[in-house]
Amino acid sequence: MKNFVLKFAVVIFILLCAFWVFSSKKSTQSDEVVFWTLQMNDFAPYINRVIADFESENPEIKIKWVDVPFSEGEKRTLASVLSDNPPDLINLNPDFSALLAQRGALFEIDEQFTKQFNKSIINSLKYNGKLYSLPWYATSAVTIYNKKLLEKSDAKLPATYEDLAKIAPVIKEKTNAYVFFPNITENDTMLRILNKYGVSAENINSKESAEVFDMFKKLYEENLIPKESITQTHREALEKYMAEQIVFFQAGANFLTMIKENAPETYKNTDVAPQITGKLGQNDFSLMNFVIPLRAKHKNEALKFALFLTNSENQLELGKLTNVLAVNEETLHSEFYGNYNDLISKARIISAKQLNRVEPVMKSVRNQKEINTVVNTAVQQILLNKNTTGKILDDVFKKLSVN
Repeated sequence: MKNFVLKFAVVIFILLCAFWVFSSKKSTQSDEVVFWTLQMNDFAPYINRVIADFESENPEIKIKWVDVPFSEGEKRTLASVLSDNPPDLINLNPDFSALLAQRGALFEIDEQFTKQFNKSIINSLKYNGKLYSLPWYATSAVTIYNKKLLEKSDAKLPATYEDLAKIAPVIKEKTNAYVFFPNITENDTMLRILNKYGVSAENINSKESAEVFDMFKKLYEENLIPKESITQTHREALEKYMAEQIVFFQAGANFLTMIKENAPETYKNTDVAPQITGKLGQNDFSLMNFVIPLRAKHKNEALKFALFLTNSENQLELGKLTNVLAVNEETLHSEFYGNYNDLISKARIISAKQLNRVEPVMKSVRNQKEINTVVNTAVQQILLNKNTTGKILDDVFKKLSVN
């Protein structure tokens, strides 16, 4: 009898040990946060350092980092969020994030967790008044210009597109250069310009919209902007700027490095100013953000890690490593974004200040790519005088209403 009891006790002990080991392994596995980024492998030392610091402060949480090629990001994300085992934290762009929010695939984030961020940027991420993502980093174009050509034309530095249009004839006459190369059929360029006048897809056939289109039509017809403006991209615009064929070029601060390396003489004559605005005076910007899938198994841990990634210290280091802008308000008020000693740092500071004037923002919609295509086709039709501006914009409005 004693032997039986002893054997029974040993068996129970072994089972309890096995259960404890299994439970420990399961607990460790269950606390692993799967984190996806979009083509950030070049910054692996930085991200691995942040992960190590986070795990040191939170030993109960492990981070598994997966870097996804940019071209596969949307496809892989869509497949994963519809599965029962999606990543816990995903780096996306706001357009695709909005699409997932519309489909009810994202976890809603309480605004109490947004205190560290720039308020204008947080407002830009809201969908139907709710927040489904947190910002990671931003960019905001500045106006890069040839100060030698501007001085030669005796024109004043423009602040708005109307200012550009006014000085275009003078610049052409005195310098034989174009005022700028708008590449207005590239992606959502025209919609971003229209947004600065309070125009979106919903009121694309308004009087304000027609005035903006007609302003570009006049510049095009009078040969005050290159004819290629309706077919070519910012890459061709950069080439024309480096060849001193245009005076103004709107782009991110990173383009200054390209100009410096490929056209040093043009770079010597280059200066920067705030980006060209419209009637409302706000700036456009681009953003990358984080989302937490609704089916993620570690939502709270993922949120905690996202907030750690975007704290002031980590944001400052990311800004120093790259040409992107911080979205952490404390970082944006640091010396790094307050003082400059060269052209690139001057552009960075201008860009950072522009983040405080980004509202109203162009809201992402379900069929954004289709809208871009319709609007860009309208740009070509209007500039090529295929019909009256009003008629073309009425047709655009009808097409967008159907979509």
